[in-house]
Order: sequence, then structure tokens, then C-alpha cells
Amino acid sequence: MPNHSFQKSLFLLLILTGFSVFAQQDLKLQYKQPAVEWTEALPIGNGTLGAMVFGKVDSELIQLNEATLWSGGPVQKNVNPDAFKNLALIREALTKEDFEKAYALTKNMQGPYSESFMPLGDLILKQDFGGQKTENYNRSLELQTGLAVTNFSVAGVKYKREIFASAPAQCIVIKLSADQLKKLSVTLDASSLLKNERTVQNQTLVLKGKAPSHSDPNYIDYNKEPVIYEDASGCRGMRFELIIKPVIKDGEISADGNKLVIKNASEILLFVSAATSFNGFDKCPDSEGKDEHQFAEAPIKKVIAKKYDSLLKEHIADFQKLFNRVSLKLNEKETNKSNLATDVRLEEYAKGEKDAGLEALFFQFGRYLLISSSRTHNAPANLQGIWNNKLRAPWSSNYTTNINLQMNYWPVESGSLSELFFPLDEYIKNASVTGTETAKSYYHANGWVLHHNSDIWAMTNPVGDFGKGDPMWANWYMGANWLSRHLWEHYEYTGDKAYLKKVYPIIKGAAEFSLDWLQKDKNGHLVTMPSTSPENMFYYDGKKKGVVTTASTMDIGIIKDLFENTVEASKVLGTDSEFREKVNKAADELLPFQIGSKGQLLEWYKDFEEEDPHHRHTSHLYALHPANLISPLNTPELATAAKKTLELRGDDGTGWSLAWKVNMWARLLDGNHAYTLFKNQLRLTKDNDPKYKRHGGCYPNLFDAHPPFQIDGNFAGTAGVIEMLMQSQNKEIHLLPALPDSWTDGEIKGITAKGNFKVDIKWNAGKLTQAKIVSNIGGTCSVRSAEPFIIEKLNVKSKKSSIGYTATFDTKKGTAYTIIASK
Repeated sequence: MPNHSFQKSLFLLLILTGFSVFAQQDLKLQYKQPAVEWTEALPIGNGTLGAMVFGKVDSELIQLNEATLWSGGPVQKNVNPDAFKNLALIREALTKEDFEKAYALTKNMQGPYSESFMPLGDLILKQDFGGQKTENYNRSLELQTGLAVTNFSVAGVKYKREIFASAPAQCIVIKLSADQLKKLSVTLDASSLLKNERTVQNQTLVLKGKAPSHSDPNYIDYNKEPVIYEDASGCRGMRFELIIKPVIKDGEISADGNKLVIKNASEILLFVSAATSFNGFDKCPDSEGKDEHQFAEAPIKKVIAKKYDSLLKEHIADFQKLFNRVSLKLNEKETNKSNLATDVRLEEYAKGEKDAGLEALFFQFGRYLLISSSRTHNAPANLQGIWNNKLRAPWSSNYTTNINLQMNYWPVESGSLSELFFPLDEYIKNASVTGTETAKSYYHANGWVLHHNSDIWAMTNPVGDFGKGDPMWANWYMGANWLSRHLWEHYEYTGDKAYLKKVYPIIKGAAEFSLDWLQKDKNGHLVTMPSTSPENMFYYDGKKKGVVTTASTMDIGIIKDLFENTVEASKVLGTDSEFREKVNKAADELLPFQIGSKGQLLEWYKDFEEEDPHHRHTSHLYALHPANLISPLNTPELATAAKKTLELRGDDGTGWSLAWKVNMWARLLDGNHAYTLFKNQLRLTKDNDPKYKRHGGCYPNLFDAHPPFQIDGNFAGTAGVIEMLMQSQNKEIHLLPALPDSWTDGEIKGITAKGNFKVDIKWNAGKLTQAKIVSNIGGTCSVRSAEPFIIEKLNVKSKKSSIGYTATFDTKKGTAYTIIASK
């Protein structure tokens, strides 16, 4: 049963701290049994420290991560000095359409594999209940507070475990309590998959360890342990330290070897802190790293004298400053299922039961995860955020830049979490440094380049262990260009010209590489050569499979988008007019988008048959989303071709692929189709139940299921909901552009549009009733809606357009403007 006294005290605490409590209280994950699988455990994080809470009774497992704990060290310069001599040969082969030769030569242009995100360790809490029956069990995670709670009773005693990851305290705080005095007897233990030593020092459990100097992945079996070289030449691996400090009320603490034993306590507070010797992407963590002991110990010294309620209050105030900016209510007249366990809700949802509250919960879960995993310098959220329990994480949990890293940050601006962009911002700056060397050594080109795989060391070379990687994924050249869009978008949302001036050289550098990379084809068009469409193949000459080709549509779309953004940035800053003209000229000469025999947008420069028509990547639709080169408003013919492409791809896919399609269908203004894909994202997947097949969807803890777990689907799903309810493109705010029929009534508050406008939208019976736009920096605002509307006080009436109704008006900084639907 729910712990109502706890909920009441928490509600009062929220009021006392001055934070509003949403009318919608359906923001909790809850279960009636402990987690068995990792994908059933509950994630908490302060942006640097992460934990997965299993909620076990006799032997609780809290799996721990630290955002900067990676294998390896700084990337080496000129790692493949023979790479460049292959480039001209590849281009010659592609001119003759000898795709097989081009493929073989491209493998010669690879370097070492990127490094891997590492697991920190496990904290194990053992309570011996003598085999007595557990009753009244429940565990939960409250998204509004980031507080995970486990409740149960044994032999008439009520036990409670509370855990949260505090950013202000820079540690994880755990409180163990019981409703009777001196009933807490617990053994504390810690372990790690990495090389480590455990000691007990001054009634404190300390685990010191070392990450491998290299982790060599096996892309055939992602569950296979990596090959580890503990003492490779150069940097010798990152050090780390984990500290677990108990503070007890009543009872006694003693050491049992490398374990701590607490007996007969009435209350136990555990403070968990960790740090690594990572000190920047360009410094060896074994010699130039920071003192991990000092950084792990400092938070403990600060918190042990504080009371639990004070620490919780500080944590909630910090967390809700970010989380409470946005609220979403959907179909509140529907039966409220928030009293059901989350796994039960997912099972019922899979059977076709309506549950708009679950959909809103999934939306907010994405924002919760971003707050919890993106607050560490130089370490953006990786392929699993900051949560990983494997020595060899799926795909090394690294930064896959042909879609996945970017997806992680799709909701950061529109979801009103702009401050959390800084880790990605810093990573891009680091990659522009290493990418400059890669551009020079591999391609003798200016600017900077980034290929498909990277890590905390900002590796930019094409990976593949010098020829073992498949160019289908390894030899992709557009990472710098795509990530530059995020720098530009951060300016578009914030309007911060000082920031744009600071990052403009990075955006320009990506454009400079593209100018050097482009080649003239026989028709005089600028094309990329070599080129791939990420992770997809085509047929040629009957049934031969091709990978490396000329001018994939994704390449052309990304470069065209980059060129447009570079030109706009230079105009805003009033600089670089000569370079702007050069970029504009090249943009005009790019190979145009082409429509194929099926009415689809071509994926390659010819109408090749696809090896996998339902491939998870829809890379050639980059121009539709995240870019805005194709849209129903400005390019209706190409938008129709993009729609046909999506129809041919189908509505199935991996978790992140479903999420990308949600955003794409929303951009095509088809809310019902976007909603179909969004519902597929909530298909229950289980690791231990064959009834729920390993399809794309989500796990019982709402983690996105590729499968396996990839967090990008969570983030992109959140962004997709915003795209359905508000789009910020074409230099306008489009209200309810792709509202699905299923969301008949609702309200979203606090989302952000480009131009630094805060937007609230309310609708009823599927139509806009009211909206409020707050102008944070002033400027002109254009609004579009399917229904006619009036802007109150200004008495501005909308005008009929080719799509819905529009109005444009000037705004004043700090002023709110109310929009009312008119008849």
C-alpha cells in the first residue's frame, strides 16, 4: 500500500520550500515487487553520480556510476599516417562506380576504436530478517523530487529506505528507518567489476580502483567482455574512488574485514560520494589527473553534519527549479490509473487500454533523465545517460554521432532545460580541437571533422581498429556538421549573441571542412565522395550490396543545413561577408534532393534498391527533422516525398528509431501517425519474459528499449511530444501543429520556442482554446494555428494562410501575450 504519511509530509515540504505542486500528480513510477532485472531498477542521478535502485529486501543492490569514469586516455595525433593516400583512389573508384573497390579502400582509412564508459561499482545493503515473510511491499520513484523510496514490513516492523542523488551536496543520500527503535541491523559491502581495493577507514567504506587503459569492443556480441590492456603504453588508465560513509542514531558500527556492520540502530544515513582522476579530454588521467580522493572526500565532509530533512529540502529546491518549469496534462477526464503499478499499466497499455497519464509520465520521464544525467563538465549524457552496469556496455555506452548523441539533446531547449546543454557544448569544443587534427592528417583538409563514434576523450577518427570496422558505420564524415546545428540552435532559443560569437569559429570550422570535402560531379554539382548513409546498404548490378558511394542524401542535407546556419550566424554577428559568399555559392551548387520511382525521397544519388527497406535509420530525412529544409509549408512536393519514405520504412523499429519517426511525422503535421509511433515506444519489453519479445519499446522502468537499453529514445520521445504540441521553425511558433485525435483535451505549460519565448497551450475537444506566450528577450513573434485566433490587448487578429491562420506582432521583454481562439 502507498505510504500516505510520507506523501503528506513530502507535500508539506514542497509547499514550505516554495515550489508549486502540479494539479496532475501522476508523475510516479511504482511497483509491488523488487527489481529482478537491471531494466526494472529505478534510476536516480545528480548529473554526475548515478544509481540504479533495485529495492530488494534482504540484500538491497544499488548499482553506481560516475559520469567521467571511462577507459583510455587522450587521443593520439596522426594515428593513421597512410590514410590520405587512399582518398584519391577511393574517389577514382567511385567515379567509375566501382563500389566494391571503394569499400575495400575506405577500410584503410580507419583508426583505433573509441573508448568505453565504465561501471563504478555496487553498494550492497544486507539485512538479515531470518527468512520471515515480507508484507506491504512497495517501491517508487517520484519524478518531481527525484526521490526513490522502498517500503515493506517484516514481523510487524515497518521499514523504509529513501534515496536521492543531490546536486547541491554532490553525493547520494540514503536514509534507512523503521517505525520501532533499534531495529536496523545492516551489513554494508561494495564491489566493482574494475580492478579495485576495498578498505574500512574510520568507520567508512572506501573502494579505490582503476579503469583499463583501453577497452576494445566486439561489435558482433555486445555482451562479450572487452579485451583489456591494463598497462598499455602511454596513459595507463583512469583512477577512481568510491566512499560510503554511515552516520547512525543509536546502535554501533564495527568492521568485518572489508565490510561495515551496523547493529541495532534506530536510523541510518549513508552518504555515497565518488570521483575520478579525469581532468580534461587532453590530459592523461594517470599522471595529470586531479586528486580523486580529495574530490570524493570533500562532499562527505560537508554533508555529515547536516540533517536529512535539510539535505532533502536543498535537493528538491535544486531539482524542481528545473523540473517544474514544464507541466503536461492529457485527457484528465479519462480514468486515472496512477494508483496502479507502472509495470501493470504498461501491460494494460499493451493490450490497448487507454492511459494518457502514462503517456504524460513517459514525457516527463525524459526530462527527469536529462536533469539527472547532464550536469558534468566535458561529459554529455552518453548512450545510456550515466547508467551502466556492464564491463562492456552496449556499444560501449559511448557517443554515437550519426544520430544518437544528438537525440539525447533534442528536448534540452524546447523542454526548458537549456542550462543542461553545457556538457554537450563543451564536448563539441573539445571535438573541434581533435577534429582539426583528424581533418588535417586524414584528409589534408581545413576545419574539423568528426566520424560516427566518439568518447569522453573527443576521439574524431573513423574507428574500426585500422580496417576491421565496417565502413557502413565507421566511415561517416558528418558528425561535426550535425553537432554544429546544436550550437546554432542554442543561440536560436536563447538569443545570446555573446554565446554565438564564441562558438561561431566552431560552426565555421565545420563549414570549412565541408568546402574542402565537396567534389564536382560530371554534371557540375557539388557532392560528397566517399559517402555513406549510416548503417544502410543498397543493391546494384543485380544483387550486389553496396555501402560506400557518392552523395548520400543525408550528406547533402546536413551540409546544406550547415551552410544555411553558418550564413545566418555570420549575418547576426555582422562578420565574415567574403566567407559567407563562398558558402552561399557552394550551397547553390550542391546536388539537389531527388524523388525516386516510388515517389520517395532518394537515400542515395541514384534510385538504388534498399537492402533493408524497413531499416531503423531514416538518415535521408535529416532535412525534414531535425533540420527544416523540407516542410509542408515551404517545400510541399519534397514533404510529400518524405511522407512516402516514412510509409515505405514502416511503423516498426528500434526504440530510438520509433522516437525519430514520431518527430518526423509531427513535422509532416500528421499527429495521428506520430501518435501511432509514440504508442509503439511504450510497448512493454522484458529481459526475462519471452511473452514480451525483444522489440523496440520500453522496459518496466520506462527505459527505452532498442533493445538493449538506449536512452536516446527516451529523450527523443519527449522532444516528439513537444513537436506534436508546438513547433518552433519557419521563424514562427506553430500551436498544436500535429495534435493527435486521441488527445482530445489537455494543457502544456512552460515549453520554450526559438526567440526565447515561453509557451503555454490549452486545448479542448481537439482544438486550441487558449495560449500564453511570454517574451523573455523581446523581438518579433509570429504565431500559426489551425483555428483563427485573437491576440488579446493588442487586438491583433489572425489571417488565413495556406496552412491554418497566422499573426505577427512585436513583443516587449518580460511581457505575456494571451492568444484566444476565435470563431
